[in-house]
Amino acid sequence: MREIVLDTETTGLDPADGHRIVEIGCVELIDHLPTGATFHRYLNPERPVPIESQRVHGLTDAFLADKALFADIVDEMHAFLGDAPLVIHNASFDIKFLNAELLRVTRPAIPLARAIDTIDIAKAKIPGARYSLDELCKRFGIDLSARTKHGALLDAELTARVYLELVGGRQTRLKLAPRDSDGAVTIQIASTTIRARPNILPLRISPEEEAAHADFVARELGAEAVWNRR
Repeated sequence: MREIVLDTETTGLDPADGHRIVEIGCVELIDHLPTGATFHRYLNPERPVPIESQRVHGLTDAFLADKALFADIVDEMHAFLGDAPLVIHNASFDIKFLNAELLRVTRPAIPLARAIDTIDIAKAKIPGARYSLDELCKRFGIDLSARTKHGALLDAELTARVYLELVGGRQTRLKLAPRDSDGAVTIQIASTTIRARPNILPLRISPEEEAAHADFVARELGAEAVWNRR
């Protein structure tokens, strides 16, 4: 099963007010395990970035001035996403912005039903908790030391770890380490020692039941039945 964990950074809170995406980050999961494949792009929003938003993600007008336009990367983004479900923290926010950008380049919208919202899962699993990404990371003991500001790829990686904790994606055996210098994700699997039982458990069927079973096997299944193999 392939899933894509996605996050965006924007110039503001609502595309209806003219706000745009400035960063997209995606992480690929296969069967609830990170593959190391990512999609990450900074985007020129073709408008100024308000100072309030710069304080959140640190992306300035000068930094974004020479970055690609959304129209330039949309095909590459679609190729990476494929038809996989999209795991997103607060999905309605990111889907709303993605669809506004897709509308500008006359591409089909992404249905909200395609998204798996980690906030919805958290509300069902841990009612009454705080559901921000920071708070969920703290709850699950996920290291936040690298998150001095919001960043789409980093937040997608953190969302992936929160998602695996929420859905029971082998989190009792799996530790996702920070990225190595070459961009790969290190996977550490805890080993378990299997010990032999010191005493064989006694049979839980009576002699009469054992005899009835043997008679059934002889009559109905014949000499080739698996119970006759020793």
